[in-house]
Amino acid sequence: MIYQGVLKKMMTENAEEIQYYLNMESDFINMNQLLDKEITLSFVKYECLNCHLNKEIYRQGFCKSCFFDIPSAGDWIMRPELSTAHLDQEDRDLAYEKSVQLKPHIVYLANSSNVKVGVTRKAQVPTRWIDQGAHEAIEIVEVPNRYLAGITEVALKEFVGDKTNWRKMLKNDIEDENLVEWRDKLKQHIPDEAKQYFIENNAETNLNFPVKKYPLKPKSLNLIKTPTYTGKLVGIKGQYLIFDDETVFNVRSNEGLVVSIDI
Repeated sequence: MIYQGVLKKMMTENAEEIQYYLNMESDFINMNQLLDKEITLSFVKYECLNCHLNKEIYRQGFCKSCFFDIPSAGDWIMRPELSTAHLDQEDRDLAYEKSVQLKPHIVYLANSSNVKVGVTRKAQVPTRWIDQGAHEAIEIVEVPNRYLAGITEVALKEFVGDKTNWRKMLKNDIEDENLVEWRDKLKQHIPDEAKQYFIENNAETNLNFPVKKYPLKPKSLNLIKTPTYTGKLVGIKGQYLIFDDETVFNVRSNEGLVVSIDI
């Protein structure tokens, strides 16, 4: 059976084992059901997630002109400390920015390859942790806007990492950490503006990914350079598909590519 559509990050459901779904326009694929099956991925063309034209993808699934124009690709997306909607100041589209920035946000610790600090909207918990491949995570503060979350993250990353080592995460070369102890240790470094939002009593969340075999030396598949690839799917972690020959494919970093999937 062949499916075709533009790639967007896989949707997830946090169950006893995380469930992954790929929306391929007219088809909705439960990726867990493809484990132990041989599949062929083929690059067809580009399709910008905003203008839908066949233009080379620049970043985040958008062509270059859209990336530097649309409000959903503003600098504050990657750097929440640059948010200004709470000041009623526009970056690209104030109505859109208010709709995102003025929502409750969480600053969290997640352990994917190491303990790291991150920011997400409250509505994106635990989706954000799943997307990062974290096997455990905990909230530190819950603040009313993205700016406060951003300045808290900036302050805390002086004392803890803010990046995931994707190879280490995929190899499952990780150690369990006591995130409650990490949370309490970092409390003193929270900026004064956000101290009142510290979460005193909560437990870490544990996540279980559908992986039958972890790669020892993961090698990333580039569908532009290798337009067709065939392999047996043996795992899914974060937004990565893991194949038996240790090839891995990051669905999210390939958003905006139209692909066919032959099962």
